[in-house]
Amino acid sequence: MANAICLGELLIDFVPTVTGTGLTDAPAFIKAPGGAPGNVAVGLARLGVKSAFMGKVGDDAFGHFLADTLAEAGVDVGPLRFSSEARTALAFVSLRSDGEREFMFYRHPSADMLFTPREVDMDAISRAQLLHFGSISLIGEPSRSATLYAVDAARAAGGLVSYDPNLRLPLWPDADAARKGLLLGLSKAHIVKLSDDESEFLTGLSDLKAACQALWHEDLKLMVVTRGRAGCVYFTPSFTGMVESFTVEAVDATGAGDGFVAGLLQGLLADPSVVQDEARLRELCRFANAVGALATTERGAIPALPDRERVREFLCAQ
Repeated sequence: MANAICLGELLIDFVPTVTGTGLTDAPAFIKAPGGAPGNVAVGLARLGVKSAFMGKVGDDAFGHFLADTLAEAGVDVGPLRFSSEARTALAFVSLRSDGEREFMFYRHPSADMLFTPREVDMDAISRAQLLHFGSISLIGEPSRSATLYAVDAARAAGGLVSYDPNLRLPLWPDADAARKGLLLGLSKAHIVKLSDDESEFLTGLSDLKAACQALWHEDLKLMVVTRGRAGCVYFTPSFTGMVESFTVEAVDATGAGDGFVAGLLQGLLADPSVVQDEARLRELCRFANAVGALATTERGAIPALPDRERVREFLCAQ
């Protein structure tokens, strides 16, 4: 039985073999499993949490490769479905010299977009403590309805709902549709992780505190804004603060935010009351920062996600 279910897209990232080049100039690409919810599922499993992945891939070589990759990492793929109508999504990701990325997606449509409400594993949701999802599955039907159905079921069952807006603007019809879709997901969540760029996109406010106040709703328990090398800022109904990140030699930022989410959620699953104790929440954010930092030190998202022992060793060395 999984304690955490991650719902959404699962895809193949093709990452250049060299950094500091655009997609047109990259000499070759390395195949790497990816997709934000899949990354979080593996991140949680590596940190000792029983996790499952819910969504859809193509009944093709890449789809089965992804399913096998998650299963080998300890993720329950029972709620994963296979499509004979569309192929597994692909994303080509170029790496700049600073480790940041640009994306080109192949989803016309891809299998994850065809996930339907009747394919949602309601039994798995009823048994889990937490459901985590992102905004990509909210872009179009039927995955939008399937996602909302699963989220509403998790809330009705008394589970925590975690959300990462994960803005990928080129996938949306326009900026207004993206903003509305991201805000819809946020309105359903108890735990939200977003970047400083996403908070400004959603509110038009560059001041983080003002932006988070504008985004806050009464069901929220915790909002964390990640700021890359600058660390993260946390907000609860009782307190707010900042936790610095760590300096590492970044190779590929793909999956860093997902690693952070996994680091954060494993602590919340172990003890949800941590959001009421600022000292403990700061330690949890420090742990999540470490997971996110370590995830940038190798190419690809899933291959780079660290296990608990590696995180502990890293923190002890700081």
